[in-house]
Amino acid sequence: MTPEQNEHVLRTGLIGRIGCTDGKRVYIVPVTYVFDDNAIYAHSRDGLKIEIMRKNPNVCFEVESIESMTNWRSVIVTGMYHELKTENEQTQALTILKDRLMPYLLSETMRPQSPDLDNKKTDKERKPILYRIEIIEMSGRFEKNAFHGKLP
Repeated sequence: MTPEQNEHVLRTGLIGRIGCTDGKRVYIVPVTYVFDDNAIYAHSRDGLKIEIMRKNPNVCFEVESIESMTNWRSVIVTGMYHELKTENEQTQALTILKDRLMPYLLSETMRPQSPDLDNKKTDKERKPILYRIEIIEMSGRFEKNAFHGKLP
């Protein structure tokens, strides 16, 4: 696929998969994301994925668009994990994420917090970790069957 086709798949997708490793095991997990300005923006709670990416920022990201078993597109990105720590970076990332994802059902890490439900949670548990994957390399593959699922 061309770079423009790869970017189209990334731009139109909402859920991708991050692959990361601590050197002993590989961990792959689905994430909600936004592609913007040659980077993948996402959010998470503190956990295994974040712990692994902090230790080894080299990651792989995959997203696909599937119409059928014989009509699909897939893009794989290699990149570097960057946790967004400054207020300016976090505000920019939240704006990018909310602008794209607000029309869809959002996960708990992106919803406004309810004081009644969240009184028992610490600030660390409530606050999402925002991060960006800087794209180093991108490739895409596709299959398009002219029969569109119809047998000859």
